Amino acid sequence: MSANLLDFDLEGLAVFCEGLGEKRFRATQLFRWIHQRGVSDFDQMSDLAKSFREKLKASARIECPPVISRHESTDGTIKWLFDVGNGNAVEAVFIPEDDRGTLCVSSQAGCAVGCRFCSTGHQGFSRNLTTGEIVAQLWFAEHFLRQRLHSQERVISNVVMMGMGEPLQNYSALVPALRVMLDDHGYGLSRRRVTVSTSGMVRMMDRLGRDCPVALAVSLHAPNDELRDNLVPLNRKHGLADLLDACNRYLEHAPRDFITFEYCMLEGVNDQPEQARQLVDLLQHHGGRGVSCKVNLIPFNPFPQSGLTRSPHKQVLAFAKILSDAGIVTTVRKTRGDDIDAACGQLAGDVQDRTRVGVRIAQQRTVMLKQVPALAPGAKEN
Repeated sequence: MSANLLDFDLEGLAVFCEGLGEKRFRATQLFRWIHQRGVSDFDQMSDLAKSFREKLKASARIECPPVISRHESTDGTIKWLFDVGNGNAVEAVFIPEDDRGTLCVSSQAGCAVGCRFCSTGHQGFSRNLTTGEIVAQLWFAEHFLRQRLHSQERVISNVVMMGMGEPLQNYSALVPALRVMLDDHGYGLSRRRVTVSTSGMVRMMDRLGRDCPVALAVSLHAPNDELRDNLVPLNRKHGLADLLDACNRYLEHAPRDFITFEYCMLEGVNDQPEQARQLVDLLQHHGGRGVSCKVNLIPFNPFPQSGLTRSPHKQVLAFAKILSDAGIVTTVRKTRGDDIDAACGQLAGDVQDRTRVGVRIAQQRTVMLKQVPALAPGAKEN
């Protein structure tokens, strides 16, 4: 089968071109045609020798997964659903703002982590995406938006690996995709403007810091191990102490001088004032020096299977004030695209539940709710 050139970073494409008997500089020309200009027809690549184009037509393709649907929100958010075969689909979401255009990209079809508040996790895990399937989301969205706006200028200024899946569980495909995004011959994005989100894969965070450091967001969601064990199952392998140690190691390589901690606000579960004070103590005093960070409070986007509810806005603001008054930079994420199920935690697509995850999570939720009153006095069962 012919090679999909979206699977290659520039070095990989150079090796591929050498295999065709071409000079390495031809890979740079080809890379620019693909990523900067969005061209998939080799015949349109006018500065490539005809003989090279014929070789490419015989041995390569530039192929994006078919788009099943596109939904546009009243706030300008756009969600695309991509068919990745065998009944699986993944989603990418473009979020326009005054000073940036952010694309939220998926790394897996489904997710194996099973965070309690994430609808994607409730559908189970199907498979990892290839590098080409990750890159294709950016390739398609960028050039779709340029055509719509009749612009040759870059529309997408930021990429966040916060779509479906745990990116660091698909490391071998993730890193070449990041290199394509960062390459000046590709999308030319700053390392500060490409963010990988992880639920706490400590060893892989260390590898990313060595191999391809970009901005890092960590899904925290709880101020103590007992609660986080229930909300983010990976915590049972690497608890908060290990996770925060890894964050400090990552900061030695990171393009930003802080880690972003994501904290989904769940009514009566993790939104109590005492838990805010625990979080302050954790982030400011871990290991005697704390962690340089900012905290992003995320309004929960309810879905029926979770049995959880969103913290009232007043409660979120009170929680944020405790953090801010302690000197922690704190933001409250504005919900975007929730009218098209494109908000944080809502990306579910059409991925099949191959693991009976719904049954397992229902059982685990029963255990979690029994423990909540001890963790959050006065919490009400949702």
